[in-house]
Amino acid sequence: MDLLNTLVDKGLRRELPTREEALSVLATSDDDLLDVVAAAGKVRRHWFGRRVKLNYLVNLKSGLCPEDCSYCSQRLGSTAGILKYTWLKPDEASEAAAAGLAGGAKRVCLVASGRGPTDRDVDRVSDTIKAIKDRHEDVEVCACLGLLSDGQAERLREAGADAYNHNLNTSEATYGEITTTHTYADRVDTVQKAHAAGLSACSGLIAGMGESDEDLVDVVFSLRELDPDSVPVNFLIPFEGTPLAKEWNLTPQRCLRILAMVRFVCPDAEVRIAGGREVHLRSMQPLALNLANSIFLGDYLTSEGQAGKADLDMIADAGFEVEGAGEVTLPQHRADVAAAGGGCGSHESAGCGSHEGAGCGSVCGSAPEPSVSEPAVSEPRTDLVAVRRRGAGTDLAPNA
Repeated sequence: MDLLNTLVDKGLRRELPTREEALSVLATSDDDLLDVVAAAGKVRRHWFGRRVKLNYLVNLKSGLCPEDCSYCSQRLGSTAGILKYTWLKPDEASEAAAAGLAGGAKRVCLVASGRGPTDRDVDRVSDTIKAIKDRHEDVEVCACLGLLSDGQAERLREAGADAYNHNLNTSEATYGEITTTHTYADRVDTVQKAHAAGLSACSGLIAGMGESDEDLVDVVFSLRELDPDSVPVNFLIPFEGTPLAKEWNLTPQRCLRILAMVRFVCPDAEVRIAGGREVHLRSMQPLALNLANSIFLGDYLTSEGQAGKADLDMIADAGFEVEGAGEVTLPQHRADVAAAGGGCGSHESAGCGSHEGAGCGSVCGSAPEPSVSEPAVSEPRTDLVAVRRRGAGTDLAPNA
């Protein structure tokens, strides 16, 4: 397929596809799906070999959020029966992180619900980072605390944070349909603050909220412009008790197409399969490792993931290997910038690729008509959505 040959060539050169090419990936038929995966897999292996980076979430503060993000079980007005607790103490968070690190994770993601941290919250998280790094000197720590105020990113970096996560989630055009208590521009501003402070920026999306192909391409092109080092791809977990509880729009095949499109647009970024992979990819998870080079180990913030040992077995059985603590995740051109303290924001031509004057797409075109209709979504698998009842905030051992 000429399209796939073109996309592979561009991916190996870090050249931005056109919007039409990106849309075409999402419109491919099931008959061509394995060809799409194989092509994107060439790009993934060129930049990341067969390594899979493991990340581990620690939910520092669960529920009780004043924001109204429709997809979130911790949102204002949510009736989802999730765990609710206030800030973990630094030693509690360090103990939780240790379980993930023992399971093979090399990055710990410290997450707290809320609009954004107060200065006192930044102090709390700084103490937690110190507690973790005192026990595990080489661990990467990523903070995810919401919208940042001036100076807070710098304070987190001084405390030892390596990265900051703040997702764009969906396209700017549709952002107001899922959240009203803050704006898309607020999210962009926080990613830029992380860049400017020299933190490795982590920003991604949520698929499955009823968005169009055009929305998906828009948000991924916007992410490439922001140039994060890592791009988490979440698949909506439709929690009962949230406004999007009935949004079961994804098939395993569509999830694979989305991951392939992200890899082609962001060829040299760490593409991470995040929340919802067990719910929507299901038995196709191993195939997705040909597209993404990073996953979360074990459970998520408020929902259960598959057993940590099952993650490790899946990686080995699929012919991949867990990335070691001493290995550098990013390609050399990115790693050099990060080591110089420039975050990713100073990449002039590397980026989630070099923008080459394209920005959000210098070649605009309407989406091609799909050759076949998207397969019908099967009955909602509510049995696969399980609320987390172990790990951080409980007396039970975590899933790692």
